[in-house]
Amino acid sequence: MRVGYLHTELSREGPGLMLRDIVSDAPQVAALRAVIGAAEADVLVLGDMDYDAQGAALDALNAGLATPYPHAQALQGNAGIDTGLDLDGDGRLGRPRDMQAYGRFAGQSGLGILSRLPIGAPVSLNALLWQDVPGSLMSAEERDTAGDVQRLSSGGHWIVPLAPVNGPALTLMVFHATPPVFDGPEDRNGRRNADEIALWQRLLDGALDSPAPSGSFVIAGTANIDPADGEGRLEAIGDLLADPRLIDPRPASPGGAAAEAGGQTGDPALDTVDWPEPAPGNLRVDYVLPSADLRLDRPGVLWPEKGAELAESVAVASRHRLVWIDILR
Repeated sequence: MRVGYLHTELSREGPGLMLRDIVSDAPQVAALRAVIGAAEADVLVLGDMDYDAQGAALDALNAGLATPYPHAQALQGNAGIDTGLDLDGDGRLGRPRDMQAYGRFAGQSGLGILSRLPIGAPVSLNALLWQDVPGSLMSAEERDTAGDVQRLSSGGHWIVPLAPVNGPALTLMVFHATPPVFDGPEDRNGRRNADEIALWQRLLDGALDSPAPSGSFVIAGTANIDPADGEGRLEAIGDLLADPRLIDPRPASPGGAAAEAGGQTGDPALDTVDWPEPAPGNLRVDYVLPSADLRLDRPGVLWPEKGAELAESVAVASRHRLVWIDILR
């Protein structure tokens, strides 16, 4: 069973615009569909998908695939949800930086799941306040001014049960953490990013109100941080990757290795995003991490070398690359 994740970069600047581009089969959308088809994932988590209550955008994307998935689930994150506070201190309310997570409208930059397996009812962790997370890095000043309002999750955290037809149940734990940049010396986004990543370990520790999965699980999403290079609190993702309850399958690609620009500490073959250089440059920021009880085969990153088949579609679809694992059942 193949489980994949792709940060699509399909999110748009206003409600309905992503659906418009999907319906019109814009070049990025056509390329994305080619990538999805080539990946042949049984379960595919899609990041940076604008949410609508009817799931129309995700359904339209799915309907245009050569082989549509029988099950789809759209998920709304915290982007664009107003806090009612002047979080950025600019003297104005209701601006994108005053939201629970940066966003121009409610529903911007959520997640979607396409699956050949039935999808159970998702459990959202998005209402959890940042100050209430065990070990929270929220500052004292932030607790005083916004502690009773500010949620931890930015793009969102969900626990989503699946029901494989010929095997035991599998739980998806999907998320999209804020980038640990675009702030100042207070490192607000860096601290929030670290806590968003650590939330999965707190869940597995039994430290949250929501129970941890009782069986096999897969964590999939954009952590927005590399364990060896770039900005942010690298120890946060390092701790998650080293957790004995998980497997770091270290998926790799020939395209990532060939795109190395030099100066990296980590292995460029493991990179999952083709960002401009010299900064931030190519990094490993997207992850599919199975529980330690699962047996794996052929993890990978869909990033062919330039000139290879599908290389152009991969580049047009998103700067991020699709990451997958194959689970042996």
